[in-house]
Amino acid sequence: MSARVLVIGASGGIGAALSEALRARDAEVTTLSRAADGFDVTDEASVNSALEGLTGPFDAVIVATGALEIDGAAPEKSLRTITQKAMLDQFALNAVGPALVLRHAGRLLPRDRRAVFAVLSARVGSIGDNRLGGWISYRSAKAAVNQIVHTAAIELSRSHPQSICVALHPGTVETPFTEKYLGRHPAVPPGEAAGNLLRVIDGLTPDDSGGFFDWAGKAVPW
Repeated sequence: MSARVLVIGASGGIGAALSEALRARDAEVTTLSRAADGFDVTDEASVNSALEGLTGPFDAVIVATGALEIDGAAPEKSLRTITQKAMLDQFALNAVGPALVLRHAGRLLPRDRRAVFAVLSARVGSIGDNRLGGWISYRSAKAAVNQIVHTAAIELSRSHPQSICVALHPGTVETPFTEKYLGRHPAVPPGEAAGNLLRVIDGLTPDDSGGFFDWAGKAVPW
């Protein structure tokens, strides 16, 4: 039987590449996105309507939504440039949105076999690995989603003992999401990033649930 996978944020660079790579594996892929379905991860009613209309369970759910720049608000270079709107927008998309999806994890995932719920995070959300400062709103929102994922993993382990709930850092990927910020940072095409992420997902066990891993499968400090 082919795997059933739900990809949320499938119109983005990484989400689209993940969907394509999964179909190449003969997985049965269900996709949701703002562009194709009007799915708005920042709107509770939109999330509930879309997810309650799906028939599970899924062997994997991948949340690939997110943005570094929202409504033209670039990442802050200093504390002096923090604004309430920009910070709230970051939390709504990068933290609250995945949390709203995770509310449905109990119904979307099987209870009797291995299943993975993966949320794309970012290394800059690591508090322990923050040496440069800046990007306060984005960093904070990603740190928040890491906590959300870790907490969700604890709860899911009680009802879904074979479930794996993780945050994943895809590396720097060449997408419209990052093109203004690549600079001298090495980046990979979306297809390569998708392959890396799927290899990490393939290798996860329930003992890894609640963890934060990079594209190579290495643990990222909280």
